[in-house]
Amino acid sequence: MKAMVIEKYGKTPLRLADRPMPEVGEHEVLAEIRAASINPIDFKIRDGKLRMLLKYEMPLILGNDFSGIITRVGDKVKKFRVGDGIYGRPRKSKIGTFAEYIAVHEDDIALKPRNLTFEEAASIPLVGLTSYQALHDTLQLTAGQKVLIQAGAGGVGTFAIQLAKVMGIYVTTTASEAGTELVKSLGADQVINYKTEQFDQVLHNYDGVYDTLGGEALERAFRIVRPGGQVVSVSGLPNARFGAEYGAGFLKTTALRLVTRKLTKLEKQYNVKYSFLFMKPSGGQLGIITAYLESGAIKPVIDRVFPLDEAQQAMQYSESGRAKGKIILRVKCE
Repeated sequence: MKAMVIEKYGKTPLRLADRPMPEVGEHEVLAEIRAASINPIDFKIRDGKLRMLLKYEMPLILGNDFSGIITRVGDKVKKFRVGDGIYGRPRKSKIGTFAEYIAVHEDDIALKPRNLTFEEAASIPLVGLTSYQALHDTLQLTAGQKVLIQAGAGGVGTFAIQLAKVMGIYVTTTASEAGTELVKSLGADQVINYKTEQFDQVLHNYDGVYDTLGGEALERAFRIVRPGGQVVSVSGLPNARFGAEYGAGFLKTTALRLVTRKLTKLEKQYNVKYSFLFMKPSGGQLGIITAYLESGAIKPVIDRVFPLDEAQQAMQYSESGRAKGKIILRVKCE
């Protein structure tokens, strides 16, 4: 099968290669991939930034979510059959959606929303699950509470704003002037133009922050959260609490404690809990998201579609920061 691979860690370009067809376990399905999407974790894996937590052999097929059609099912698969249209986020040990086929556990997929194209469906799994787990599971926000969602016009933000509004949450987001109209159309109650305003000088007493930026923006987020509130980040550093929960071991957990001392200090200073989110695949949660999509309560936002063999150009476009919504790889036409 054809696939886009990297040969080593670092900012080396993806190349199109022939790879063996995946072996299918008894609880797995073989999916013919129709579309995949570009996500920030693709860059982190490529650059080797997750080597402390994830081990991969080279050459490595990148890609962390997809849509497609089942062409084969394992002997113990109960939920799906050949011919089903599906979408999902494979578990971290089984990534590789920038390819023509993938073997994926049945617990990590759901039936494709009936009203979406394969390209639209492929835009959802990773950002959808990440946002659901951030807003619902970690922050545990309820109707009437307030959240700041960073970078609202991006791939994660465009979904997270819509999900938060479905949950009845008051949403503030950051965006440039070019992205303001988009995020307002998705339901954002307040928009901070990050080029002209500092969000921590405008906002106060928020229940939570969903950080997608890391760095200085993450550190400033503590200032706007009420005592007892939370900051959850998908771009910051994992802390020792995460290391212990993840089972990283004593040495790695100690290393994480050291590199996140500043965040721990901010936690204590503002009485705000910090969590690093390493999203978990879940077909069950995708099923919940499917209902929102099929009802029209949440709609995919796609910026651009590239063919599979232009995955390198798609990655470069994503890294430019110009995209509004998701960037899709079309693997096979519908």
